[in-house]
Amino acid sequence: MQEKIDQYTAEINAFSPSNTDELEAFRIKFLGTKGIIKDLFEQFKSVGPEEKRVLGKVLNQFKQLAETSYNERKESFGPVSETQGSVLDLTLPGQGFNLGSRHPLSLTRNEIIDIFKRLGFVVAEGPEIEDDWHNFSALNFPQEHPARDMQDTFFVKKNNGGDDIALRTHTSSVQVRMMENGKPPFRAIMPGRVYRNEAISARAHCFFHQVEGLYVDENVSFADLKQTLYHFVQELYGEGTKVRFRPSYFPFTEPSAEMDISCTICGGSGCNMCKYTGWVEILGCGMVDPNVLENCHIDSKKYTGFAFGMGIERITNLKYVIKDLRLFSENDVRFLKQFQTEII
Repeated sequence: MQEKIDQYTAEINAFSPSNTDELEAFRIKFLGTKGIIKDLFEQFKSVGPEEKRVLGKVLNQFKQLAETSYNERKESFGPVSETQGSVLDLTLPGQGFNLGSRHPLSLTRNEIIDIFKRLGFVVAEGPEIEDDWHNFSALNFPQEHPARDMQDTFFVKKNNGGDDIALRTHTSSVQVRMMENGKPPFRAIMPGRVYRNEAISARAHCFFHQVEGLYVDENVSFADLKQTLYHFVQELYGEGTKVRFRPSYFPFTEPSAEMDISCTICGGSGCNMCKYTGWVEILGCGMVDPNVLENCHIDSKKYTGFAFGMGIERITNLKYVIKDLRLFSENDVRFLKQFQTEII
């Protein structure tokens, strides 16, 4: 062992690296976890007691020599990058980093909330896993009512007794909870994620986002609903955006309507987005059905109200001219970078 130490000592003293790669090879050879010094200490365990007294001191001196030689030569090269293994030039500018941005759905959601907050609406939230009462029955969906077929539901637990548990198909369930647990007047919007068992395509997804609204008070009329939504459209899409209401059907409102706006992409001249009609439907609305008020223990003879609901994806499609809503959930950085100006 003494001869090996003498041989390695001469090699260390003669070592003169010309670059950092050679220096790193030296470190691995002598100081690495499988290096020469580690191996010598393993051999040292098997020598006799008399030899240990002599070789122990020599071996420790050899280790100190290797470490000192490595550190001195390392300093001669200056600061070294651990990732690149090359000399750092401290005069170079620092490396940049990517800035994040808000998701387009978040941008639209926040803008919608801000508009309605200025009208006195508060934000209410509720659970995404709901029971049958809050998701269907309280909203005027009888057990065998055909309107239930309009909602392709993801059931978590389905019971014959009607106490089904499911992922909510709309945020109307939050309206029910609000009316059950409070007293009129109510003026609130309910943003959130909802789920429906639909085939995924450019125009549909199994999960999406809604903002629903509710206003319940004495003497609330359909004219109040129309003016509220007209103001919302002008604020979101700009003055001059045309609005029209079409009669429709929803189990929880009567009368009911769907609201269209003039296509913001083609200006009403006709395109794929509006199916060449010049109009795009953006939300459903109506006066709260008296049965829904009574189900929530509100006197329908004293109070009236209106409700509306819109898909945030549809609003965002029109606002940012995005024709495939699958892009919202694919996390494609190339797509998200388009909104980089909106820094978090």
